[in-house]
Amino acid sequence: MNAARRWLPHPLLSAVLLVAWLWLNNTIHPGHVLLGSLLSVAIPYFTRRFWPEPIAVDRPLRVIQYVAVVCYDILLANLQLAVLILGPVSRLRPAFVRVPLDLRTDFAITVLASTVTLTPGTVSVDVEGDPAAGRRLVVHVLRCVDAEEMARSIKDRYERRLQEILEC
Repeated sequence: MNAARRWLPHPLLSAVLLVAWLWLNNTIHPGHVLLGSLLSVAIPYFTRRFWPEPIAVDRPLRVIQYVAVVCYDILLANLQLAVLILGPVSRLRPAFVRVPLDLRTDFAITVLASTVTLTPGTVSVDVEGDPAAGRRLVVHVLRCVDAEEMARSIKDRYERRLQEILEC
């Protein structure tokens, strides 16, 4: 392992941490840039043993597209959820939806589950099955008209893109 990789084991994570730090502090003051830089190097360095496999992002532009899709879906889901909550209770149709997974790595499944949970009105509950027989992501949905359509939507909007980004 070369020296740069030893001190910066996950450069993409470091960049995301720095941007998140500056965004949360709402400033680019030199002191915050310095502290954010130190944290964005230190956190991946001290947590590198918890990462079982190196993360390889082969298409970084796809990451930007994925983040844009997720942000759009979060915004839209917030509006839909507000209408749903302020409306009659009869419009609620909670259900558990099982999404068959094509993703193979635990990291990719975790990113998918986190993405689903970030979207208002949906929560990832469990990952069923074993890697050899196939896994399913169990998602609780606040309003589900068609479970198959919901599963297809998650696969098309998120899982397919994650497969392209993480090459899994």
